[in-house]
Amino acid sequence: MELFRIKKDIPFMRHALIFNAISLLTFVAAVFFLVTKGLHLSIEFTGGTVMEVNYPKVADVDGVRKTIVASGFTDTQVANFGTAHDVIIRLPNQKGVNTAQMSEKVMASLKAHDNTVELRRVEFVGPQVGEELAHDGLAALAMVVVGIVIYLAFRFEWKFALAAIIANLHDVIIILGFFAFFQWEFSLTVLAAVLAVLGYSVNESVVIFDRVRETFRDRRYGKLSTAEVMNHAITSTISRTIITHGSTQIMVLSMLLLGGPTLHYFAMALTIGICFGIYSSVFVAAAVAMWLGVKREDLIKPPKEKLENDGAVV
Repeated sequence: MELFRIKKDIPFMRHALIFNAISLLTFVAAVFFLVTKGLHLSIEFTGGTVMEVNYPKVADVDGVRKTIVASGFTDTQVANFGTAHDVIIRLPNQKGVNTAQMSEKVMASLKAHDNTVELRRVEFVGPQVGEELAHDGLAALAMVVVGIVIYLAFRFEWKFALAAIIANLHDVIIILGFFAFFQWEFSLTVLAAVLAVLGYSVNESVVIFDRVRETFRDRRYGKLSTAEVMNHAITSTISRTIITHGSTQIMVLSMLLLGGPTLHYFAMALTIGICFGIYSSVFVAAAVAMWLGVKREDLIKPPKEKLENDGAVV
């Protein structure tokens, strides 16, 4: 399915050096903010207090959140839990305040607005749990990266695999850099979005690399240089890119604008990842593969020579 077809190839690779220089500067800036400012981790990683409260009627989650923030608790996570009547509240640790004191203060504020609220449970989440989650998250990220490299190396060629993984890590680091610079809360849902972006970004690279391989194997394009093959592959997939990424971005933007605070940073990470995923597949993955020296011979194996009974080569 195509919305349109561009007859003349767009010379993307002509500007690859400029765009990759911009990518490098953005990447370095992201690493700088990660090192100097660090990520603003949620209580799932740092530890804190978890409260579950119940309302006899449908709970006003936004009202609960505003009440808690007005009580002096920032970076608080509030969401429905199980049913529309149950609300789970996650509070970060505060110096000089223990779990009992925090829960009492929160319940006093909630009861001042609605005395029908009932406290179901209070739990303390220790930092050791956060360390385990961080370790497991990094392990999951590493496994995804290794899996992508193996998959692309088998499906295409090691130069494509290396180019794609450079582009994917470029996307991940830039997402983390945004979260470090603006000090947005980094939670498990954001980590899930980062892992989703890895798969989403590599999918776009695979589509372009598939078209590169088809173009190399097509005799009609036998005289094209590697840069011209890359331009043709990217140009011929533009319509597909607009359809798939456009529809996905509409859905993600709806979550960003209408999903509320619970989905805000999850949708934000996906939005950044989708935009940079398109950019990196074209100007990073394709360009790096070209600079690594990928050529027609890498994807087209020469026919094997057969020896006749008399020893002559056919």
